[in-house]
Amino acid sequence: MSPESLRSYRWFGAPVFRSLGHRARMAQQGYAREDYMGKPVIGLINTWSEINPCHTHFKERAEQIKRGILQAGGFPIELPAMSLGEPYVRPAAMLYRNLLAIETEELLRSHPIDGVVLMGGCDKTTPGLIMGAISMNIPAIYFPAGPSLRGDNKGKTLGSGTDLFASWYKYKAGEYNEKQLEEVENGISRSAGTCMTMGTAPTMMSMADAMGFCLPGASSIVAPDSRHAIMAERTGRRIVDMVWQDLKPSDFLSAASFDNATAPATALALGGSTNSVVHVIAMARRAGIPLTVERFDEIAQKVPHLANIRPAGKYLMEDFYYAGGLTAL
Repeated sequence: MSPESLRSYRWFGAPVFRSLGHRARMAQQGYAREDYMGKPVIGLINTWSEINPCHTHFKERAEQIKRGILQAGGFPIELPAMSLGEPYVRPAAMLYRNLLAIETEELLRSHPIDGVVLMGGCDKTTPGLIMGAISMNIPAIYFPAGPSLRGDNKGKTLGSGTDLFASWYKYKAGEYNEKQLEEVENGISRSAGTCMTMGTAPTMMSMADAMGFCLPGASSIVAPDSRHAIMAERTGRRIVDMVWQDLKPSDFLSAASFDNATAPATALALGGSTNSVVHVIAMARRAGIPLTVERFDEIAQKVPHLANIRPAGKYLMEDFYYAGGLTAL
């Protein structure tokens, strides 16, 4: 692929009056021609917000991704998108998944973007971002937020969701007082990152990994781990290479890849969220693959539950990562 064949060349390099205006506006922002001309322009679709606890580290990670992009000879541009923080959005974040998909597609379509890093993790952000990227079909890589640390209360390990429910029921039954409930409240979610049980967020991050949308094994790294920051930089470098290779979602998504992502490698073997059925069918349909609920059932007859992770097992995502994560599974 040559610099003249880059999608961004239509905005900045074409011998037309509009290119002059676009370059003038880049100068207005402090960028000289040599900063971006002839280089892959990489969009970062960032779903950070102050009311999404799963993504509180995304400001820092965005800078690390940009560093990787610059190292590889690309030009990064960060574009914010709706955050869909699952714990807060009412009546349900699911109502807005398709809106995020539309926003992602149109942000990419309407701007001089050659490739994109999709920054998500909280339940609906992964399918929303990937659906938009599949429809747009330019080089795209997914950057998973990663699970949070294990919860802790006086040495007892806590898992998001499961132990919150259990503690509430104990409180209502008179087994916990207000102080004991508050101790659980303050210790169950100790860091940035998604739920550390195998809920929708870790399930969907793992599925994106299995489909080839992120660097292998990236979905399992715990959010505050320094290796997560290293993965961010590597993601930035990789997307620049993907642009020069013109490696698009349509080049690696197939019926076989969706089979691999839905059940054998992730949802069934991990004991994953049942919500994944809804999301993966939606992603497959965006790729023109007629995945059905019946296909899930066919695969379920053959694939065992392997991962001992809550709520179907004993351990949490931090333990899963230390044991080898998705690549080991």
